[in-house]
Amino acid sequence: MKRISRRSFLFNASAGAAAMSLPAIISPLKKSQRYDGKKLNVALVGLGVYAGILADGLQSSEYCRLAGIVTGHPNKAASWKAQYKIPDKNIYNYENFDQIAKNSDIDLVYVVLPNSMHKEYTIRAAKAGKHVICEKPMAISVKECEEMIAACKNAGVQLAIGYRLHYEPYNLEIKRLGQKKVFGQVRLIESSLGYPTGDPSQWRLHKALSGGGPLMNVGIYCLQSARYVLGEEPVSVTAQFGPNTNPELFKEVEASITWQLQFPSGAVCNSSSTYNCLIDRFFASADNGQFEMSPAISYGPFAGKTSNGPLHFPDINQQAAQLDGIGKLILAKQPLPDHITGAEGLKDMRIMEAIYKSAQTGTKVSLV
Repeated sequence: MKRISRRSFLFNASAGAAAMSLPAIISPLKKSQRYDGKKLNVALVGLGVYAGILADGLQSSEYCRLAGIVTGHPNKAASWKAQYKIPDKNIYNYENFDQIAKNSDIDLVYVVLPNSMHKEYTIRAAKAGKHVICEKPMAISVKECEEMIAACKNAGVQLAIGYRLHYEPYNLEIKRLGQKKVFGQVRLIESSLGYPTGDPSQWRLHKALSGGGPLMNVGIYCLQSARYVLGEEPVSVTAQFGPNTNPELFKEVEASITWQLQFPSGAVCNSSSTYNCLIDRFFASADNGQFEMSPAISYGPFAGKTSNGPLHFPDINQQAAQLDGIGKLILAKQPLPDHITGAEGLKDMRIMEAIYKSAQTGTKVSLV
């Protein structure tokens, strides 16, 4: 990728030794003949760092293309217009965004704004008759998620959440190993993700924009991994805030948080998300074996192994894979699978609200 965030850089730096070539015990995914039909025209709303990564993914996508942008910065509009050959009629700001309803050259809007702005622009896009992909987390409250789902349903458009790991080969494999009980019933999962941060001006440290700290950023990947590996929904949660190691930096959001989920099968998942240190790992212990990855749930490159030996899959462009998976179905006028829709985002938000409630009260919170 041409543009990487600090998080991506740190993850990639940590992956060096682990990403070396490993003997394959599972064949890489085979590439089918490249699609060359009509593409889904995508407009990115918000041109931050991750939008740049998505733009690179769109250059590699078979089913989607970058057709428009929405930004409040004229200088960004000019540079993106030049780099990606975007016509003036497909460039919007936040004030005239609703005019996108009249633009038949835009099929889908991808909301890449701070978390607290997801609801507004998802609903505005839906009212404009555009399909929506909203970056995770879906919103900053259960109520907002419900309003977004209702708006898209009423408008007859599809709503996806940016769960890129549902298209990534390593994560698809640990999902298969867990749900198919390849090593028997999974009993314990440990999943953690974090990176050190020091920039006090970033929006993620301001609760009004982020809705919370690392849980609302990287912690959602830990939560997701437990749910899709087990194929179950948790029944209760306990959680604890970590120490505030830098009160000047973490004035509004937690520096770290740890939680424990209990599942109907009896499985337990222990997870941590943090802005204090670099960590990226997944471990599952089942009745007849184990499987693990590190790096595991970041941007990769990933590395993993099972009780039977190492895992080895190709390093893919995660954003292109996600966009293709969504774009192919929308072009075919088929419904998106539940595990990437607003329904999934709502499930995550309910659990994250419970995690915060448990950490604040020091009590176990039921999820049923």
